[in-house]
Amino acid sequence: MSDQRSFLFLLGSARRDGNTEALARAAAAHLPAGTAQEWLHLADLPLAPFTDRRHTGESFPQPEGNEQRLLSATLAATDVVIASPLYWYSVSAPTKLYLDYWSAWLRVPGADFRARMGGKTMWAVSALSSSDATTADALVGTLRLSARYLGMNWGGTLLGNGSRPGDVDSDPEAQTAAKTFFH
Repeated sequence: MSDQRSFLFLLGSARRDGNTEALARAAAAHLPAGTAQEWLHLADLPLAPFTDRRHTGESFPQPEGNEQRLLSATLAATDVVIASPLYWYSVSAPTKLYLDYWSAWLRVPGADFRARMGGKTMWAVSALSSSDATTADALVGTLRLSARYLGMNWGGTLLGNGSRPGDVDSDPEAQTAAKTFFH
């Protein structure tokens, strides 16, 4: 892997410019100059419902369309940032669907997904409406364990407080943490 880092920001919110995205952008603003960044809204790249073919004898088809776009972007990045608001104590539905597709990508001939993901770093960014950070434990656990399963490094979690758009901008702890999150 090259020494040059390349960040993929996967935005899993059901709305644009929400608190989670704002917090991720605040952290990204402190990346070293010239660090490659790609920002993808999962809502702009809808995926079909995931069909688990692992035990049917059927192979997983070669990805096409939005699935191929997400697979290519994921493999091209050195750092994968999952920016998902806390929805019902876990990741958002588009984020969960994206992660479900990892099961297929592990089995796509020629993708070498597990080998190519190993050594990358996964990061989590989330906004939640509770001041109790433990309400995000399931979200953090989902992402941390997914990273570990693929031999990825765990970069950490950046949490902010906010429900209405713009609330996270008034969370001083989150804004301070954002400045050094990716370092």
